[in-house]
Amino acid sequence: FSSLPPFFPSFISSSTSFLFLLHLLAGHVSKPGETDRCQVCCRSNPLFSFFSFFPVVPQYDTMTVVWVCLTLISGLVAMLLLLICKKRHCGYSKAFQDPDEEKMHYQNGQVKFPESKFYLESHTYEDPCQAAHEVMREIDASRIKIERVIGSGESGEVCYGRLKIPGKREVPVAVKALKPGYTEKQRRDFLSEASIMARFDHPNVIHLEGVVTKSKLMMIVSEYMENGSLDSFLRKHDGQFTVLQLVVMLRGIGAGMRYLSDLGYVHRDLAARNILINGNLVCKVSDFGLSRVLDDNPDAAYTTTGGKIPVRWTAPEAITFRKFSSASDVWSYGIVTWEVLAYGERPYWNMTNQDVIQSVEEGYRLPAPMGCPVALHQLMLNCWQKEPDERPRFSQILGVLDKLIRNPQNLKCTATLNRFTQTLSERSHIDFTHCGSVEEWLDSIRLGRYQENFALGGYSSLGMVMHMNIEDVQSLGISLTGHQRKILTSIQIMRSQLLNTMGYRRPL
Repeated sequence: FSSLPPFFPSFISSSTSFLFLLHLLAGHVSKPGETDRCQVCCRSNPLFSFFSFFPVVPQYDTMTVVWVCLTLISGLVAMLLLLICKKRHCGYSKAFQDPDEEKMHYQNGQVKFPESKFYLESHTYEDPCQAAHEVMREIDASRIKIERVIGSGESGEVCYGRLKIPGKREVPVAVKALKPGYTEKQRRDFLSEASIMARFDHPNVIHLEGVVTKSKLMMIVSEYMENGSLDSFLRKHDGQFTVLQLVVMLRGIGAGMRYLSDLGYVHRDLAARNILINGNLVCKVSDFGLSRVLDDNPDAAYTTTGGKIPVRWTAPEAITFRKFSSASDVWSYGIVTWEVLAYGERPYWNMTNQDVIQSVEEGYRLPAPMGCPVALHQLMLNCWQKEPDERPRFSQILGVLDKLIRNPQNLKCTATLNRFTQTLSERSHIDFTHCGSVEEWLDSIRLGRYQENFALGGYSSLGMVMHMNIEDVQSLGISLTGHQRKILTSIQIMRSQLLNTMGYRRPL
């Protein structure tokens, strides 16, 4: 059969029932679409049976099989990577939503969050206790020992107490108790505040220990901050800190606010009275202050339909249009910065709320406090931009503060006394011309503690005081840098006011 041409049919006859055909495909490769075949028939003289048909599958070499497998595996891996990338892209799309979608509006006394439901979540339950118990720990009232009242809030009192923790020693806590005879709305608001606090976990945001809802006296139990509210603490320690220490305090407040802002939460009442400070001078944002102004004070807030607004700390658009956002919190942070550098002084001093609203609308901004670095006052002015979109974000504010902390030499450049004096004289926030004695003058700048120092130093009249310099002040035993600056600045102001008073003569 070897003499036959390629692909020519070959015939083999056999008288046995077994036949082995070997190397049928040797030296032959089938063309695409062709199939080798072997046909068998039986012969019974003189007839033949029909031929049977057996297709012969061509063999593939090893490399072909390997390439086919690699191609299939590569395709599966590519599809898997495509699915992963698509899923991550969806996640990033949610994270980088339009900032305008995260703005919140103050209506009917509540803040509405378009994309976040945690703020009003407790109101979706028939019983707000149900929402509270899902996110916070219920504390047995018998484990709390209340020792003394340390402050008052709008809906109750804040007390100092001790919490017994099983297996551990007692820990000091702050206990906010709801006033007896509370309304259902007050109860819901109380639990809503607690449920919000329970969701926060940041070193610069007050930590919630738990709540007491199964006793007659409902309580919110949080960590205790030894130094209380920041405004009263600064007033008590006026002039006793370096500017760098004050910047570190501001940095902590900014970090807490950035955390809240990243969660989509708008504080709406950011002020030094709502910042708590512990023994290590760590500042923490709190939703309730130990020295919050009570309802019976007519100057406490600007009241319109929808609730009260703390005018001196609130952005213009929040007052006028009742639109609260992270940008309005940034405005409030600027006021807090001013409070810290002014050691707890009242923003806008003795101006009425209406005067504050009108002045701010006309473009007036608070001047730099005494000894305030130019960089910090510029940060305040940036926070007080009229257009919310032009104000910095809290992340940007932290960037500025971090640079100042790393380069404290930039804190030495302070605002000029002349500019500060002119601003104070125009606003007449303190009129030293009405001071008739050294004692009255010291009381007006809240440094009456140094009356004896001035008396022993021989300064018996304001005329003698106005000739003092830094060495004279230091010679009286006044060692605090902040108090030295305050005295010298007030002397500058007093000189300016006396010179600008036409025809005014006072025996000195």
